[in-house]
Amino acid sequence: MTAATEGRNTKRRDSTLIVGLVNAAAVIYAGTLVTRLTANGNIVPGGTASAGPAVGVAEETVTGDGAKTVTYRRGTFHFANSASGDLIGHGDIGATCYLVDNQTVAKTDNSAARKAAGKIIDVDANGVWVEVG
Repeated sequence: MTAATEGRNTKRRDSTLIVGLVNAAAVIYAGTLVTRLTANGNIVPGGTASAGPAVGVAEETVTGDGAKTVTYRRGTFHFANSASGDLIGHGDIGATCYLVDNQTVAKTDNSAARKAAGKIIDVDANGVWVEVG
């Protein structure tokens, strides 16, 4: 396709709430991080092996059966902070954090074993604010 030479009506859609097919037997809990399997794109809990980076936070609890879907939201959310060498601090604000599980984020990718959760927005005594999606 060649470059536009005049104005065009570009289609758009809101990408705050998205619906995805839940992988069979996967249990997605409301308020937890979700990701997509790299093989088929189905939704699985954050931190699942063979999955990509976090895509959002589940709006509802769903157990996958091959046909059920889940609605997930993109935005900024509060999650548990990891521990020890992976503890996220104020000096990490603006950096990427990584999925430990469906509700915990860490400072490092654990030698590429963890996928990205999102951008660190803030850190407080109760956890980490993360921009997801």
